[in-house]
Amino acid sequence: MPQHPNDPRQARRLPETLNEFQRAEGHPQFRVDVERIRFSPFYSRLSAVTQVISQAGAGLAVHNRLTHSIKVAAVARAIATHLSTRDDEAGHIVAELGGAHPVVVQAAAAAHDLGHPPFGHLGEQTLDHLARTRFGLSEGFEGNAQTYRILTRLDEHDRPGVGLNLTAAVRAAVLKYPWRRGDGGRRRGGASKFNYYAIDEQDARAALSAYPLIEPGQQTVECSIMDISDDIAYSLHDLDDFYRAGLLNPATLSAEFHSWHRDLARLRASDRDALEADTRTPGHSLELLWRRLQSKDAWIADADAFSEAVAKVSAEVIDGLVAEPFDGSLASERGLARFTTAWIARLQSSIEVHRHPDERCGHVSLNRQAWHEVAVLKFLHERFILERPDLTVYQRGQANILVRLVDGFTAWLDDPGDARRAPRRLIDLVELATDDYHRLRQDAPDLVGARTDDDLDRLARGRGIIDYVASLTDAQASSLDALLAGQTERLWDAGQGL
Repeated sequence: MPQHPNDPRQARRLPETLNEFQRAEGHPQFRVDVERIRFSPFYSRLSAVTQVISQAGAGLAVHNRLTHSIKVAAVARAIATHLSTRDDEAGHIVAELGGAHPVVVQAAAAAHDLGHPPFGHLGEQTLDHLARTRFGLSEGFEGNAQTYRILTRLDEHDRPGVGLNLTAAVRAAVLKYPWRRGDGGRRRGGASKFNYYAIDEQDARAALSAYPLIEPGQQTVECSIMDISDDIAYSLHDLDDFYRAGLLNPATLSAEFHSWHRDLARLRASDRDALEADTRTPGHSLELLWRRLQSKDAWIADADAFSEAVAKVSAEVIDGLVAEPFDGSLASERGLARFTTAWIARLQSSIEVHRHPDERCGHVSLNRQAWHEVAVLKFLHERFILERPDLTVYQRGQANILVRLVDGFTAWLDDPGDARRAPRRLIDLVELATDDYHRLRQDAPDLVGARTDDDLDRLARGRGIIDYVASLTDAQASSLDALLAGQTERLWDAGQGL
């Protein structure tokens, strides 16, 4: 089956003819994309990449990037199915803007975290710093931009140069931040978030051109569904992990929430600097959350809605779920399942559609009340898990692994007598990046400036090294660190897959 010439959303960079089994599927072009992503080694890799707490460090059955992606896909598909069958104004807006195809949304959800490096967000921050300071890559590293690079360049199906050769619809649906670094302004994620590097911009713009009614800097409808589903899943399954692990202290949580409610008048009159200077005092961190929401998202932030969200989370999470410690019993499992199911169902039913959304909002979003509730749920993780000293110490050690890997591979490739023995895939990625930067100079010379061939080759070497290290699992990164230090006791096992 040839691609549909009258539907630019189904266009691929290189035309393909589907086989008889693919043609038998409903929505065959988009279904091919889903399966191509699922069969990708980058997708399999997500089972061994940290979500928040490293599996190796926690020793727990915690979520990883793969289980997270599976749950995002389930939430997103349900929302897309509902919106695509509505025959009201919201349904008409969705159709007019390009549709909410459940299979496109499912593919985007499966792919959205492919670019996350080892060790979670800490790894992302570390590689960003190394890319800029070690190699002069002004765009640094960003997990979302890396996702797009994997789909369109680094991962290959059966032909070179076009990545997985996905449809425009799916490529556009992963562009949560459809701009280059620094162009985000006050949009979602701010200037630090972006979804493509300059060397991949041409492809991204081609994908977005299939949606002419989507304004520049705005997500497609299908992307906004994936994005909001990511928020829903993240806010609840991390709570699941930390509750199971016994990391949420009911007394500490209760003190924070009840103190904020009791001392609200005093807290609202307090100076921000004073609150930030003493975040250990119960109530201060929750008030700072409100100040942040009010400052960044004045278009939706509402004091009454925030108070209601605090009350709901306090009643159902602090005085409800975590008041009874998780003991591994069937009763605990049932209680947690009921809690999670009820929250997901309610948040899914809180979806709104906007023809002209605020620049910090997508065409599909949570309503005002649900938006505040998700913000408060996320606060639980940020304040009571991510700021733990024991986790911080462990993460600093993981960051040092990435530093040693980047420096070690740089020294290896800089050694003219031994560079040829570097991992074959590392050499391939450097060559790909070299082609990309030289092509960029031809297509958009203003983006690279007056750089010599040697300058471009240095940038490409840095990008290739970052691409390589970012593609490792947590365990592979630790194993390679030991190999480069000459300390492994299982040489042949540790070297598999280099």
